[in-house]
Amino acid sequence: MMGGGEGYRSVAYFVNWGIYGRKYFPQNIPADKLTHVLYSFGDNRPDGEVVLTDQWSDIQIHYEGDSWNDVGNNLYGNLKQLYLLKKANRNLKVLLSIGGWTYAHEQKHFDAPAATPQGRKKFADTCVKLIKDLGFDGIDIDWEYPQNPEQGQQLLWLLQEIRAAMDAYATKLEGETGTRPHFVLTIAAPAGEANYKNMPLRALAQTLDFINLMAYDYSGSWDPSSGHQANLFPSHSCPSCTPFNSQSVIDVYVAQGVPANKIVLGMSLYGRSFANTDGIGKSYSGTGPGSWENGVWDYKALPHPGAQEYVDEEAGASYSYDNNTRTMVSYDTLAMARKKAQWIKQKGLGGAMWWELSGDRQDAGSIVSNVVAELGGPSNGRLEHRANWLAYPDSQYDNLRAGCPSN
Repeated sequence: MMGGGEGYRSVAYFVNWGIYGRKYFPQNIPADKLTHVLYSFGDNRPDGEVVLTDQWSDIQIHYEGDSWNDVGNNLYGNLKQLYLLKKANRNLKVLLSIGGWTYAHEQKHFDAPAATPQGRKKFADTCVKLIKDLGFDGIDIDWEYPQNPEQGQQLLWLLQEIRAAMDAYATKLEGETGTRPHFVLTIAAPAGEANYKNMPLRALAQTLDFINLMAYDYSGSWDPSSGHQANLFPSHSCPSCTPFNSQSVIDVYVAQGVPANKIVLGMSLYGRSFANTDGIGKSYSGTGPGSWENGVWDYKALPHPGAQEYVDEEAGASYSYDNNTRTMVSYDTLAMARKKAQWIKQKGLGGAMWWELSGDRQDAGSIVSNVVAELGGPSNGRLEHRANWLAYPDSQYDNLRAGCPSN
């Protein structure tokens, strides 16, 4: 058992665009296997106001069981379904994840509001408004990435402001309900030194409930040779195969004052492909197609017919290779995912996180289910057991205020 008796966290991203082409709906979430779902993504305006990004997916689409004849102002969409999952699975917490690659990295939406006290306050206050209205259990910030130590400090101040605003609302709810909720605060954190060196890791860890380490995308189409994209260790026999590794990153985080049990190891439910190559560590030409973008394949589509799976014990990584098509795909096989779960236990880490749920298989080959089983399973106290929060008396939505009674 981990320190404090808290148990391991099993955390997964659910993307609000997944209901379209991917046909992955809230009802598909393995809710009994997860402690936290990170609902992705919220965005923010230049003044700091946090907003939803797809009203139809988030709050409007009617699912089976939703009435078209309800009186009043009611919540539908994915967020009603997630609330119903919370009612049925009291250990499942749902966080709004804000940012991500497009909004935070490409469009740099955090930069302006995080830089001023007014922007940070507006951001935090509107986080709380969305918690009140939509039934979230907390907030996840995915800033990819603070570009200098000043922005790292601004991230800390932003998180402290959110923490204070959530705590103030928890106190208000305690006065009304007699019970005090704990709203959860997390971040997605980088594995690359160029990015984490800008972040005050010790102070961040003190403010956060836990840190989801993005321990993937270590190699890909940007590299000169094919490599492992989510390896645990450096390869001494093939250094070019492992531009990064999880072991050294976690060692730095811990050395800088982050408790190991606050580090949740991120895992990918996808693979990165390298085309026209003779194998791992070799030159390649292009990436070939993918499930939803070129060069990126859902785990559930792998291995491709004709491809052989391999384990690189030295690197703590797995991949597939097809001699006929000369295509290599770097991804976690089921066996590798289980090994990572064992490593999480050995290192005293805080659990596992996945990007993102639609890539998993929904059968006995599910990586989420197998890793959770390896961590000790949901029912025997090895997973963190902390009840979610169901009382939202200040929601603008009539049905959520009433606890979404069944029709």
